[in-house]
Amino acid sequence: MSDLKPPRGTHDILPEEHRRHRHVGETALAVANLYGFEEMSTPIFESIDVFRRTLGETSDVVTKEMYDFEDKKGRKLALRPEGTAGVARAFISHMRSKPLPLKLFYRGPMFRYERSQKGRQRQFHQFGAELVGVAEPLGDVEVIAMAAQILGALGIGDKVTLQLNTLGDVECREGYRTKLVEYLQDYRDDLSEDSLARLERNPLRILDSKVEGDRAAIKGAPRLTDHLNEASTAFFEDLQAGLEIAGVAYELNPGLVRGLDYYCHTAFEFVTDTLGAQGTVLAGGRYDGLIQLMGGPATPGIGWAAGVERLSLMIGEPAGQVRAIAVIPGGEDTRSQALSLAQQLRRGGFTIDLGYTGNLKKRLNRADKAGASAAVILKGQDTATVRDMETGEQTDVALAGLEDHLQQYR
Repeated sequence: MSDLKPPRGTHDILPEEHRRHRHVGETALAVANLYGFEEMSTPIFESIDVFRRTLGETSDVVTKEMYDFEDKKGRKLALRPEGTAGVARAFISHMRSKPLPLKLFYRGPMFRYERSQKGRQRQFHQFGAELVGVAEPLGDVEVIAMAAQILGALGIGDKVTLQLNTLGDVECREGYRTKLVEYLQDYRDDLSEDSLARLERNPLRILDSKVEGDRAAIKGAPRLTDHLNEASTAFFEDLQAGLEIAGVAYELNPGLVRGLDYYCHTAFEFVTDTLGAQGTVLAGGRYDGLIQLMGGPATPGIGWAAGVERLSLMIGEPAGQVRAIAVIPGGEDTRSQALSLAQQLRRGGFTIDLGYTGNLKKRLNRADKAGASAAVILKGQDTATVRDMETGEQTDVALAGLEDHLQQYR
């Protein structure tokens, strides 16, 4: 037996799990379409600068988790660790002259070198949405409402809680940054090595730390929500009012932050405790400075991403799995007829399983174990015997009317 295994942090997605993944992705896309979002894709690998510039040199993703490599011409590339940076780069490359707003939806594999855990692998899958070109809080309301509707359509709306915070605008963030650094200076000896590195360059990211010493140090830190200016306060009030009108419930979480400078105003996460420890299944925020940081025109944006693996664990087996109809030759003389009929029925839109070997009894047993809804047994005549695999009832049906009879088994 071969000892070859998938690399650590990856796994084979077998048919049963793949059905759940597909259901999650297709449900999300169907709801996104209702909001006018269109699907797009970016390359699985990009120039490493796409992510260094957007995620920050001090972020865990860049310093510890990114799969980066050089190609045969020495170009520095990276497997994409998230989707927003690639979409922003694609906007600059191809869509900056298009009428705004742009409503974009994406899905696909992402890659991060991190400790494997339930619902998160080193190769994992996300779907996400980006609304580009809308500066008003109504845009935030719509993308959050869309996310809530997707989770509801998956049947898990009652298993998640929307947590919401404001990051303010650049002006009040700068003032808050100064006060936060002043506060943290008194706790330098208690901060982790990573947090010390971020203290001068990216202090807000310290608020994201899960290290016990860091958590204790920031417990009494000033809150950004206490340092909002008039414009940021009005934006956040409009967002909350809009969510209430849209019927989206939320909880305020002043500790929810995004550490990079291009983030502003809205930060949000849908969290659940059904997967063990509380975990995030969908998260996003407003990033008005991102596209300009990447060399494009000043363009506002807001978006979110969701983890397919975690959502798949929450939904269970999706309903409506297609069950095949087995076509079974009654003997050697009807094998060609069975192949011809199978192709005819497939062209008619039926899911057909054509067994390859075995006598009638073995083929029926195999069809039953495979979950077939019905079996069509050919006996070399102008009629076939249709067996209902649930009840065992058998009916002789003329081949000319077979498709009409089989409609009940679609």
